[in-house]
Amino acid sequence: MDDVDSRFVQSRRTATGSWDEFQCSVRFDVFSLVHYRSTGPSIESFSFMSRSNSMSSSLPVIGVTTYARDEANRFTLPSEYVDSVRRAGGLPVLIPPGEKEIDGLLASLDGILLAGGGDIAPEYYGGRHHETIYSLDPERDRTELEIAKRVIDSGMPTLAVCRGCQIVNIALGGTLHEHLPDVVGEKVLHRLPPREPTPHAVTVDAESELAGILGAVEISPASWHHQAIRDVGRGLKVVAQAEDGIVEAMELPEHPWMICVQWHPELTAADDVTQQLLFDVFVKKSTELTGRRTN
Repeated sequence: MDDVDSRFVQSRRTATGSWDEFQCSVRFDVFSLVHYRSTGPSIESFSFMSRSNSMSSSLPVIGVTTYARDEANRFTLPSEYVDSVRRAGGLPVLIPPGEKEIDGLLASLDGILLAGGGDIAPEYYGGRHHETIYSLDPERDRTELEIAKRVIDSGMPTLAVCRGCQIVNIALGGTLHEHLPDVVGEKVLHRLPPREPTPHAVTVDAESELAGILGAVEISPASWHHQAIRDVGRGLKVVAQAEDGIVEAMELPEHPWMICVQWHPELTAADDVTQQLLFDVFVKKSTELTGRRTN
């Protein structure tokens, strides 16, 4: 890494549980960015931590949730999320599943981006198992539901994308359709087989905050899901729908700034100004409403 002036602590835990640590100088103004790598009987964890007396970044710090551990025991995230936040002027910080220090983490952030990814276990919303449900991960479900509840209560600016939209709905007592073709057929394709993104028409409520952000009420964003909102959670307001009636976006009017979209704005934001505006306004509101960054 380059341009460093904070702390990098590498800790190695051996099979016997002992720890040795070393420190070197780095610059990374985040609370915790953790990467885990399994190497046989040992686990290495790399944490980037700001010192309490270090200089704060003038950029708004945006926490972005990551995918679950893969077969190689690595946390991953499509780069489009990071790129979209950076274009908006934010400093992205990745939050892997399993984070325990959620209160301390949120205290160091200006906004939260709940990313898309695999399905959520039906047990969390009283649903049923379906053969098409994939990539279930209890660690990710628990972490993101806890984060969602905290940001709902705290009023932290939040942009929730696809799975993130569903996480917010479940956190507020809502439910999901387990598999859309069973409910609305395939007149509107919400993803291409086997699991690929595809655009489709979405109508946005002209009176919604979302319409004001996008500057449009008829859009055709990238869709990539087979599940969607069934029963809307407490306090949430539906502000966009597909032609088949499926919920495509929600707002939480009592929250300072929370936008939930079922589509994937990050996939087209580099070339579609309308979709990039979601990230631009999100990062701007994260600065204005959280007010931690003053320089």
